[in-house]
Amino acid sequence: MKGANRTGERPPLPAAFVERLERELGAAEAEALCRALDADPPVSVRRHPAKGWPVPDGAEPVPWCRDGYYLPERPQFTFDPAFHGGAYYVQEAGSQFVDRLLACCCDPKGLRVLDLCAAPGGKTTLYASLAGPEGLVVANEIDRQRARALADNVRKWGTGNVLVTVNDPADVALRGGGFDLVAVDAPCSGEGMFRKDWNARLEWSEGGVRICARRQAEILREGWRALRPGGTLFYSTCTFARAEDEELLASFAGEYGVELAEAPAVDTDPSWGVACGRVGAFRTFRFYPHRSRGEGFFAAVVRKCPDAADVPRAPKGRRSLFVPATRNETAELARWVRDPGRMRFVRLNETFYALPEAQADAVCGLSERLAAVASGVELGQLFGGRLKPAPALAFATVLEPSLLPVAELPVEEALRYLRRQEVEAGRFAEGLNLVRSGGVALGWAKRVGRRVNNLYPHSLRILKND
Repeated sequence: MKGANRTGERPPLPAAFVERLERELGAAEAEALCRALDADPPVSVRRHPAKGWPVPDGAEPVPWCRDGYYLPERPQFTFDPAFHGGAYYVQEAGSQFVDRLLACCCDPKGLRVLDLCAAPGGKTTLYASLAGPEGLVVANEIDRQRARALADNVRKWGTGNVLVTVNDPADVALRGGGFDLVAVDAPCSGEGMFRKDWNARLEWSEGGVRICARRQAEILREGWRALRPGGTLFYSTCTFARAEDEELLASFAGEYGVELAEAPAVDTDPSWGVACGRVGAFRTFRFYPHRSRGEGFFAAVVRKCPDAADVPRAPKGRRSLFVPATRNETAELARWVRDPGRMRFVRLNETFYALPEAQADAVCGLSERLAAVASGVELGQLFGGRLKPAPALAFATVLEPSLLPVAELPVEEALRYLRRQEVEAGRFAEGLNLVRSGGVALGWAKRVGRRVNNLYPHSLRILKND
């Protein structure tokens, strides 16, 4: 369960949930946790390391994530142009702990990562920044509508090293090949979100916990199948239910114990309030809102033994989807990209893409075997040998900034642009302009005489009024 809805009065915590907490934690600890769940939640974001967003006054670092910050109050993110430009991601602080796991367990640069339950994209974008242009993140989401939202967030993040797929986890395990890191952020009963998502309280049931646990076990098995020997597995939920966390891992260890190996130690500071534990070879980390500054979150890490059975060879794709750009096409496309020698330019139907060269073969192969909905950097289409840039290119960190004039808009004017309303022509040069606000790119606009054609996508425009 991901997302948050707060409507009407806060409903009470489910009685059966409170009773279980008292049995597991004791009366005093359970009471403290329940009080925390009825308090206001903290607000945290994760800054894009390459987009230059200035940290707001009064913000405090999230201690386990190098780009995470607690905000002093919750702003109206809808009316912040930097939010729409992917300069930061609104992400619960506890879930940012995967940054710490990566830092301690493996060198993230160049990793091939599978984020098996990826929507809406918080952890995907974190992995993408850490893996860098030499790495690849396959972000899978089985629900097509949620996958579209995931793809939008990936495009705004703009790293270009993410492939978004819409597949059953079993298909990804069978056709994806081996991954260095598999992250299973499993759909869960959402108990850890009880103070952010009041609907989660109304939807919760003991039967729902059992259903979630069965589904999580199936997804975890498929994630394990997709992990190469010697690779690392992250398992996480936003629930306190041991049936979905420790008990599930104990059952998994009984099934795959001979293939499990301890991951390197993950150092935590006692002041963080993280409850560290073990389930066999798994190292576990639990965040309780009354002890740590965030929502309920559970994470575990383990490695696959280097001598474990290898991942089955992925079948060959039935057809080649991408066509290499011609020499003349490449010359035009390369003008739009910084360091074009590190990119490969390809065409899918009439649209051109830039794929990081280090993982271009992998992206092409995976796109042929899996149902992919987004990959690399969407560049746009060529007309008369000139590129008409796609909206996604404006967000990309590889965009060559000196190619076009830049229209820097103040906040109110930027919000008019983001609503696809008319903007004054005086700030724009004749022809195509890159639109920015506060130094963060938002999209394209074209000035023709005294008129500006607003090219911001209809699907992304702000609909909410002040």
